[in-house]
Amino acid sequence: MYYPPAFPNVFNIRPDTVKVDWGFVIGYVLSLIAILFTFDSISSERERGTLRLMLANSVPRHTVLIGKFLGALVSISIPFTLAIFMNLLVISMSRDIDLGADVSIRLCIIFIIAILYLCLFIALGLLVSSSVQNSVASLVILLLTWCVFVVFIPSTLASIASGFSNPMTYDEFFKRRNQNIKNLEEEYVALLQQTRGLADKKIQIDSEYVAKGTEQEERLSQEHLNQQIAQIQLARSVTRISPVTLIQHLLEVFVGTGFERHQQFLENVQRYAREYREFVTDMDRADPDSRHIIGVREGMSQKLVNPDSIPAFEDTISLSRDFNAAAIDLLLLVLFFLVLSSAAYLVFVSVEV
Repeated sequence: MYYPPAFPNVFNIRPDTVKVDWGFVIGYVLSLIAILFTFDSISSERERGTLRLMLANSVPRHTVLIGKFLGALVSISIPFTLAIFMNLLVISMSRDIDLGADVSIRLCIIFIIAILYLCLFIALGLLVSSSVQNSVASLVILLLTWCVFVVFIPSTLASIASGFSNPMTYDEFFKRRNQNIKNLEEEYVALLQQTRGLADKKIQIDSEYVAKGTEQEERLSQEHLNQQIAQIQLARSVTRISPVTLIQHLLEVFVGTGFERHQQFLENVQRYAREYREFVTDMDRADPDSRHIIGVREGMSQKLVNPDSIPAFEDTISLSRDFNAAAIDLLLLVLFFLVLSSAAYLVFVSVEV
């Protein structure tokens, strides 16, 4: 019997630390801080009358708006950047992690995306603050907007959109799988009755049975997978109207996790399966003593295979491919920022003081 140790961390001399989820920090905390920094940027000036005094001087309105935008951006991005550097410093001191060139490039891309996401909510705050005359009303509108687009839409719309697509359940999958196996076995038993005393004929039928069963299994699994992927893509397409969903998708792509990464892994697995089957077929063809009946031990080559000659599985990650996968989400994030910043400029230019 095996008894677990009473002190599971007896060999861990490192102090326990709080795990920081930077996806949550960027998606939720950073956007909320941007709103709190900008909700009264223009409205409070109008309430106190300082905006009229400011614009009475020869200061262009776009200069005032850009100044407030840059002030909020610098005030938030400096502590955010310092926190990231401190986190990376702690990570780089670990001997278990190697921050190579590819990882550094991905971290820089993620940082730029986070700053762009921050700019989006700063522009939203300036837009709402320029549209109302009361700071309290501006804060209420911004908090409601934040709750809808950051909290409500990613979860609720995804559930609603998933309901429009009904992929095959696991019960249905195994029911169809078992039915295929049953039908194939009945067909196989009927064919075996014709091979009594014919060893070569039996081996040929065994090979056809294995090949047909494998083909049915793969076709059913691919159908189930395609239905699941279609459901996920539908939900992701609908929730793209939420900036936090876009930032989550972008972080997943460049970090190497999430849906796109899972699809890349599946493609690499399928590619390796094809390479491995081709390797087995080529090795069997190279043996003149083999019967060349793939799928049955008695019909294939019995020669030993050098383990070094077997193709190795490689699960590669391509930065260029990640850019292609993130292109739509990145363009939408930039488009949201341009629309909100343009709207904030137009509203502030036309505001009456």
